[in-house]
Amino acid sequence: MTVWFMYIALGAFAGVLAGLLGVGGGLVIVPVLTFIFTAQHMPEGHILHLALGTSLASIMFTSVSSLRAHHGRGAVDWIAVRRISIGIMVGTFAGSWIAAQLSTRFLKVFFIVFLYYVAAQMLLNIKPKPHRQLPGFAAMSGVGGLIGGVSSLVGIGGGTMSVPFLLWCNTAIHRAIGTSAAIGFPIALAGAVGYMVNGLSVPLPQYSLGFVYLPALAGIAATSVVTAPLGAKLAHSLPIDKLKKVFALLLIVMGTKMLLGLI
Repeated sequence: MTVWFMYIALGAFAGVLAGLLGVGGGLVIVPVLTFIFTAQHMPEGHILHLALGTSLASIMFTSVSSLRAHHGRGAVDWIAVRRISIGIMVGTFAGSWIAAQLSTRFLKVFFIVFLYYVAAQMLLNIKPKPHRQLPGFAAMSGVGGLIGGVSSLVGIGGGTMSVPFLLWCNTAIHRAIGTSAAIGFPIALAGAVGYMVNGLSVPLPQYSLGFVYLPALAGIAATSVVTAPLGAKLAHSLPIDKLKKVFALLLIVMGTKMLLGLI
């Protein structure tokens, strides 16, 4: 029961983050699942693979709930979503295949470095200066491939990269967050399928579908779809920059805990 409560609480928190910051919640889901799976004595060599695959699968549900809320407020640029989606899906699926070949230790180091990078970006309020419009299909596909590839390696919905990119392309902050939530769905779909397929031949705990642990997915998805619209509503009324700094400190704490675990 304690584990189920942790999954449900994690989903509620991740859902708010997805709607509020457009980050899909994966930056919190992956490290917390890593801690939970370790406590459950799951196969050490595949703990992070399971966390990444489960995170991306849960973001499928969260992103749909979040994007519907943002779309209702007219805050999704569907032209941008259409242009970037093919590149996103190709990059994410390829990235999930690469991740399946990598060791848990390497993935943990990569994820920790990424956490510190995102935290620094938020604390220093680094924003690209908007000086251009959205590029064409080919360029957007290339950007999508890069965002998808990195997202699959860290189990996120891509918001930490898609939001800055959209801001650089002269997109208003609330519209960038809403569009990022929509972009999170093709990332999550391709990533979840990739982790499922690449984990089918690996001996994993009962109730695993490839590298997706179904009990954790059920608990997270059940609450994240409810709280994501709340986060989207708060995004239009709360000081996002201040909230990002608080979230950045949380990322530093989680990254440091993972780092100490490696040492």
